[in-house]
Amino acid sequence: MKKISLFVFLNIINVIILSGQKVAPDTYLIKFKDKANSVYSTDKPLEFLSERAMLRRQKYNIPVNEQDIPVNKNYIDSIKNLGFEIYAVTKWMNAVVVYSKDSTLIDKAYMFDFVDTAKFVKKDKPEFKNPEPEKIEIESKPDTFYTLDYGYGKNQVRMLNLHNLHNKGYTGEGLEIAVLDAGFKNVDKLEGFDSIRTNKQILGVKDFVSRDSDVYRDATHGMQVLSTIAADYPGKLIGTAPKAKFWLLRTEDEHSENLVEEYYWIAGAEFADSAGVDIIHSSLGYNNFDDTLVSFTYKDMNGNTAPATTAADIAASKGILCVTSAGNEGNSPWKYITSPADADSTLTVGAVSGENIIANFSSVGPTPDGRIKPEIVAQGAFVWVLLPKRGVTFSFGTSFSAPIIAGAVACLWQAHPDCTNMEIIDAVIKSADKYTNPDNEYGYGLPDFNKADKYLKMKGK
Repeated sequence: MKKISLFVFLNIINVIILSGQKVAPDTYLIKFKDKANSVYSTDKPLEFLSERAMLRRQKYNIPVNEQDIPVNKNYIDSIKNLGFEIYAVTKWMNAVVVYSKDSTLIDKAYMFDFVDTAKFVKKDKPEFKNPEPEKIEIESKPDTFYTLDYGYGKNQVRMLNLHNLHNKGYTGEGLEIAVLDAGFKNVDKLEGFDSIRTNKQILGVKDFVSRDSDVYRDATHGMQVLSTIAADYPGKLIGTAPKAKFWLLRTEDEHSENLVEEYYWIAGAEFADSAGVDIIHSSLGYNNFDDTLVSFTYKDMNGNTAPATTAADIAASKGILCVTSAGNEGNSPWKYITSPADADSTLTVGAVSGENIIANFSSVGPTPDGRIKPEIVAQGAFVWVLLPKRGVTFSFGTSFSAPIIAGAVACLWQAHPDCTNMEIIDAVIKSADKYTNPDNEYGYGLPDFNKADKYLKMKGK
């Protein structure tokens, strides 16, 4: 397991990005050299970060730095005035994603002295070794009663002993979760989401793909993902954190598979950070693209290469707890985890059956640099979710095991609000049933949130 001190290292982070890199048909990434002459300053962070984002930084002694400053608007306008359409802006990468069918425009962009035309900057990391786990002598003794009527979804909560936290009133209240996905069709209408609508638990929505606000129109994937966390449908389905609040962010284009979607993911994560979220959940994974020239290889899953992976680590360095799905490549030729699940500061989740048997589709580790991935597992086979017209039904995928965990960590964090993101991850991993004998399928195994709660109490957290 990674050392918590690695979290500090990730404050200083860069990535290899080639200016003018093609990230989709007629779509390019242009990286800028600096943020000179910005109208913003780290001395006045509330001009570009929300009060809640600042409170998170202050709570965990995280400094505001140049990464947090927005991209220079003059730079963006200069690129736009050449004739490019701006698709996305990323302050962490200090870059824009642009679109034009006129390929000569990219050469014109290079004429600006603020455009980084051919500079490579690599994020160096120390050689990693999984340390010998210490044995944790804590007896779980889960409750035999349930205060919530989970309906069909009872097992996906029970097998984590999460009902113990729910019985104590820890249901995610006070925590904010950003869900990055393909779309949230009918979340604004389905009965199972009545509670989060009535109680104004949806804080906002944003579409980074089509750049409009109608995330409720297309794609049911994000809706199903959200239901495993947020559904409050007694007797049918109750999610793992039904009292949390949510930002619904569309960063995935379900109609294609292009590298540009990693930059939509980055833009979504940056937005979530600025809004002040506590947790970013993502059931998205990237390895092969329609343009195979920019597809990743297994060696790229090293926590150091893919853009979204780098962004996930940056988000963690800002105090956000990132939960990612391992991927569904287990029975494909690829078989390994995908980006951003390879990030070393994310909690990556594989899938098991309701009897804790590994699902054959669940992506495996290790990473090329030898790290245990996924870290943990949760139910991802025959998972109960909401679906339009069908009500409550079952589905399959690490897309659902991961949000189950995202909601669970929200409840644990509510119970231990003074913990850092990495302390919560550490406790969850140490509670898992294979912690002293991890492998490349289960990682450290199935977590026990009652045990994680007791462990943090024992540590005085």
